[in-house]
Amino acid sequence: MSTTRENGSLYTNIKNGIAHLEFGHPASNSFPSVLLDRLEKEFQKLSEDDNVKVILLKSEGEKAFCAGASFDELVAIETMQAGKLFFSGFAKVLNAMRNCKKLIVGRIQGKTVGGGVGLVAACDYAMAIDAAAVKLSEISIGIGPFVIAPAVERKIGVGALSELSLAAHEWKNAYWAKDKGLYARVFESLKDLDKEIDIFTEKLASYNPEALYEMKQMFWKNTSHWDELLAERAAISGELVLSDFTKNALAKYKK
Repeated sequence: MSTTRENGSLYTNIKNGIAHLEFGHPASNSFPSVLLDRLEKEFQKLSEDDNVKVILLKSEGEKAFCAGASFDELVAIETMQAGKLFFSGFAKVLNAMRNCKKLIVGRIQGKTVGGGVGLVAACDYAMAIDAAAVKLSEISIGIGPFVIAPAVERKIGVGALSELSLAAHEWKNAYWAKDKGLYARVFESLKDLDKEIDIFTEKLASYNPEALYEMKQMFWKNTSHWDELLAERAAISGELVLSDFTKNALAKYKK
């Protein structure tokens, strides 16, 4: 059962060293600012929890994994400061994932757009179902995936980032995402996906936590400047969202 809460839901269940962190929102598991703030703080909390060896990030339901940031909030932006604050939401979550002391495994059960692709890229390992296509549609409304681009580029390279972000109306299927390195494995059913995730996370949780921590540091080498970088990218998006082009593009979506 998916949540009906306007601000979405966020639950964590810790079992056998594995923190099952699940988010949800009635609008295709998108993120209003308040839910992004909760997710950032949850990663920070789990990072310091000695009972947690591995974090499994997942979303509610069997359809979309994540539709990105809240569209309702996007169309309501009226000032540059509000725009920067809005786009800083995902920046803070990505940095929380980067700085988290625990490895993060992503369970991707459906399509993923925009900021959701950034979340997947910031996972240390991601498994998906074959219906889990990805798309970066930002440039089609006059902005760009500036905040999440460093995380996506780090995982799939600048060539694949260009292909994904410039073909803004095109879905890339799960096997394309696997080929580019966004997904580690792709399965034909949710049953198979969950079976393998259980096996994989249980094995990870049985390993030396100090070794897992050092692996995490190695994976994220040369990203210590991201606090400043992603804030700068949020400011770029915050300015572009006020452009005439973007305002006109968003006008047809206003309620």
